[in-house]
Amino acid sequence: MRGISYRKGMLASLLIVMAVLYFCLPKAASADDGWKVTLYEAQLTPDSLGDTLALKGHYVDSHVVVLAASKRVYSFKKLVDLEMEGQVAKHFGIQDHLEVNVVPLVVRWLPFPWDSIIDTSIAAGAGLSYAFETPVVELFGVSHTPKFLGYLMCEISLSLPSLPRWAVVARLHHRSGAGGLFAGRRDASNGLGFGAQFNF
Repeated sequence: MRGISYRKGMLASLLIVMAVLYFCLPKAASADDGWKVTLYEAQLTPDSLGDTLALKGHYVDSHVVVLAASKRVYSFKKLVDLEMEGQVAKHFGIQDHLEVNVVPLVVRWLPFPWDSIIDTSIAAGAGLSYAFETPVVELFGVSHTPKFLGYLMCEISLSLPSLPRWAVVARLHHRSGAGGLFAGRRDASNGLGFGAQFNF
């Protein structure tokens, strides 16, 4: 019951932020400067990345709200964009701390056959993540986990052609040891979430 109330509160918060952005930021027909602001909420699981992507993860009472800003740095023939992204994240639930993520390379695939109906893009990026406290979720099954880990994001973005600046996004939020590179850790925590994106 607590989880349902929390989700309703987060949905209400996202709608309020979207409304503020809509009425306060400039309106234009297109988004040519390559900036994106994304706000999303995800629930976390200590299970592996494979189980998470296969929708087999067992989720715990741990949520993260993420504000991300990204910039397109290169575009190849309207097929692929390269972006850089920075994130600030706040955790709630069984862990309560701040996290920052830097993603120096995000690859975004742009064209899909149905774009005239629902403009779609998919993106994936890798970078670094720092938690300001030891994440409780990442201690499940281990005795120690580092605050500094690798980071992976994947995103599906959907928007209406009539509203090109706005998108609904689904995101994967993944912290791991990058196959043991960081203190011997492999998977650490994963989250699947939803949010909104504004392009300008």
